[in-house]
Amino acid sequence: MIYLELFLGFLKVGCFAFGGAYGAIPLIRDVVMSYGWLDSEQLAYMIAVSESTPGPIMVNLATFVGSRQGGFWGAMTATAAVVLPSFAVILIVTALLRHVIKNKYIQAVLKGVKPCIAGIILATGLYMAVSNILTKDGTDIKAAVISLGLLAVMAACKRLLKKKLSPVGLIVAAALMGMVIYA
Repeated sequence: MIYLELFLGFLKVGCFAFGGAYGAIPLIRDVVMSYGWLDSEQLAYMIAVSESTPGPIMVNLATFVGSRQGGFWGAMTATAAVVLPSFAVILIVTALLRHVIKNKYIQAVLKGVKPCIAGIILATGLYMAVSNILTKDGTDIKAAVISLGLLAVMAACKRLLKKKLSPVGLIVAAALMGMVIYA
């Protein structure tokens, strides 16, 4: 039964995860919490770990949750389910791309989806920041300091170096700040 739940849960994530992993986080949160596979704090930690390890966040999360719930076969089931829709869509798009990419209706759909995806990603980022700072135990000042520190590092790099700091640089900066502030 757990394998069917893992398959259906992560198939849902794979089917409706528009905008990449960050846009999928609210859907992943809904799925894993509705099945009781992770609580909110565990999910936040797994998102952080998935972000800092190689591979797509959705695949890393699916593999972890699947492994935790159903061992090796659970990991295989959840991972296959989350990538199956993308794999099928890419096959179909590749076959049809030459014929429909110039179509004005397809272009209109793509242009209409962009703001939606940007909004989902922004809302997810804000939700994660606020939920890490405003915890059930009160305000986590250390998390607020790290968040503000990362914003300052990003702004300084953009202003002084005239370019954005890479995600790897942000992860390293966050890890260093975490070691200094929480140690």
